[in-house]
Amino acid sequence: MNHYIYENHNSKSFYTMAWVGFGLSFVGMLIGLVYMQVDLATKGFLAMAYLFSITSCFTLAKVVRDKHEADRFINKVETAKTEKFLNESGGTPIV
Repeated sequence: MNHYIYENHNSKSFYTMAWVGFGLSFVGMLIGLVYMQVDLATKGFLAMAYLFSITSCFTLAKVVRDKHEADRFINKVETAKTEKFLNESGGTPIV
């Protein structure tokens, strides 16, 4: 029996593709920063901005996922309440 509220429909290859893409872009950016012909302060600024954008992307993805999960849970509860009400009153259940 599945005890999770959130059902995941992503395949293993999708996860692999996402992490490989992330790794390649991260390594590519690091290589670009190392070989860039600018002073160290500019490289440091660009590296910090890049790391901030990565953490912001992860945070945004988590917030969006959490809201989606909460909305799905609320919808499940509302559907269960409606089905219970309809069953008690003799109405037709929701499919």
